[in-house]
Amino acid sequence: MKEGLKSSLLNKIKVTDKFWRGYQELVMNTVIPYQKKILNDEIPGVEKSHALANFRIAAGLEEGEFYGMVFQDSDVAKWLEGVAYALEVRPDAELEERADKVIEIIEKAQQDDGYLNTFFTIKEPEHRWQNLQECHELYCAGHMMEAAAAYYEVTGKDRLLHVMERMAEHIGKRFGTEEGKEPGIPGHQEIELGLLRLYEVTGKENYKDLARYFIEQRGKDPDYFVKERKKRGWVHFDMDVHNREYNQVHATVYEQKEAVGHSVRAVYMYTAMAELASLYKDEKLYQACCDLWENMTQKRMYITGGIGSTVDGEAFTIDYDLPNDTVYAETCASIGLVFFARKMLDNVIDGRYADVMERALYNGIISGMQLDGKRFFYVNPLETEPGVSGKLYGYKHVLPERPGWYTCACCPPNVVRLLMSLGKYLWSETEEGVYSHIPAGTEAHFDKMDVTVESNYPWDGRVTYHITGKTEEETILGIHIPSWVRPGSVQVRINGKEKNITADVEKGYLILKRVWENDEVELVFPMKIRKIYTNLKVREDAGCVAFMRGPIVYCFEGVDNPGLLQSYHIFEDAKMEEEVCKEGLLEGCVLLKIKARKLETVGDSLYSDIAPVRTLTTLTAVPYYTWGNRGENQMRVWMRGE
Repeated sequence: MKEGLKSSLLNKIKVTDKFWRGYQELVMNTVIPYQKKILNDEIPGVEKSHALANFRIAAGLEEGEFYGMVFQDSDVAKWLEGVAYALEVRPDAELEERADKVIEIIEKAQQDDGYLNTFFTIKEPEHRWQNLQECHELYCAGHMMEAAAAYYEVTGKDRLLHVMERMAEHIGKRFGTEEGKEPGIPGHQEIELGLLRLYEVTGKENYKDLARYFIEQRGKDPDYFVKERKKRGWVHFDMDVHNREYNQVHATVYEQKEAVGHSVRAVYMYTAMAELASLYKDEKLYQACCDLWENMTQKRMYITGGIGSTVDGEAFTIDYDLPNDTVYAETCASIGLVFFARKMLDNVIDGRYADVMERALYNGIISGMQLDGKRFFYVNPLETEPGVSGKLYGYKHVLPERPGWYTCACCPPNVVRLLMSLGKYLWSETEEGVYSHIPAGTEAHFDKMDVTVESNYPWDGRVTYHITGKTEEETILGIHIPSWVRPGSVQVRINGKEKNITADVEKGYLILKRVWENDEVELVFPMKIRKIYTNLKVREDAGCVAFMRGPIVYCFEGVDNPGLLQSYHIFEDAKMEEEVCKEGLLEGCVLLKIKARKLETVGDSLYSDIAPVRTLTTLTAVPYYTWGNRGENQMRVWMRGE
């Protein structure tokens, strides 16, 4: 970060632990260069992107036609944002130069009035701003604003920032409730987040106010998109304008009580709501967020932190409808869930938000990327079956192996930008002190203290905080105690002396307030294997059991467990053991060995009055995020119990 820029958490926190730093190194060394080649159509055998070529064509630098989805620009934006965060983690002059050249092309593609969108510049200039429901102009603008803010924040270079400030001015002149403006709203929420990021790095109130307009205008006219289609007389995707819940326009944000519609649209909107609630100290808006949070996380979220249970609209359905083998659980949706959780923590430091953030980060997000960083899941199932998953009607979206790229490639660069900005999700800094949300290894330099965290989380529950105070005032160090830790089981030592923390835990955080000098706080979380049961209203998982150890959800794959996974039953009192994998793709992971009963059919009849033969065996469970890296085979999270 350059001198004179507003300080942010991004430049205060460095991730050092083996788990997350390993992911960041993978992204910097492999994923970012690989994705740049894909965006430039240099990788054979994967879906064509053409995203960078679209910008070159729009800039007049080459001849050609637009190719890709109407929101193809957003892939470049998210890649650039990820690059910005990568430059904060590890400066790289060559990577920065490549990014600068991309930004130069983007600047040249901007129209004289500030408008920026390659689809409408190249292909349908006469249709600009006529189809907010389907055509993602505001969505693409929001992502490019986030990229511009990140790049400025890290490098101090304002070229892209000025481009997107011009676009924001263009948008502000066009949309609003004032006379002569269109009371429009985005079909896919994201512009709100982009505007708020511009506000964060510039301090310009008009960006915050415009974001609030887009949030508060939503749902005031549930028929806005119906009227828009009638007025324009043409369609792009031919979306159902009468499904008002799909875009969350069925009610104002204050009236929405259930998580409905397209899951990514929803959590992006909820994130903006939560940030606005924090910025404006708006208790009513925060309460609206709480209502949506409660419904989503307690009735419509998978054990992995996945959300959006149906392919039909990539959407939420109803309470407790959480199928495993036809699930959607888009990677972007879990990323959006983390965004939402983190902004809720800006309103209230409450462990329920950190718990969900941890669940999604260690499970439903990193499962979206192959361990080598070159293949990606859009959909994250909890059960797959060779010959069914990815092939039969109703299951074609549930792929048993990760593809190299997608026609709609929103998820891969989204993973990049989250992983490279991870530090700001691990900590919060307030006037009272600092709060550790996830006990990952970090080096953090805050205003009132420096903190170094030694950790081998999530495999080991021993975490040590080394604190160097910078003030003579009493300051809070808050440490999240995950909800999976049984009350009274965590051990705490301060400067070597054991401490009873019962009275010091508030809303899931150990609150330590003192004048910090050179101190050490050691916590030991018991990392026992836990059997997890679902609410019986989840019909698919009634009578089943899943396994967790620490924050990690486990699954079973056919490659480790011969035969049919549905033929195994777990004893109620099954013996469970741990084993550290010492070689291969899963080296360093803690595996589970679980005693079970295997059923085998007698004969080949479809139906029989002869009971299956039962034998004793031992199953192997692997971390869910690692599944699908060893060829196509069966996979299950939830196993039948006895």
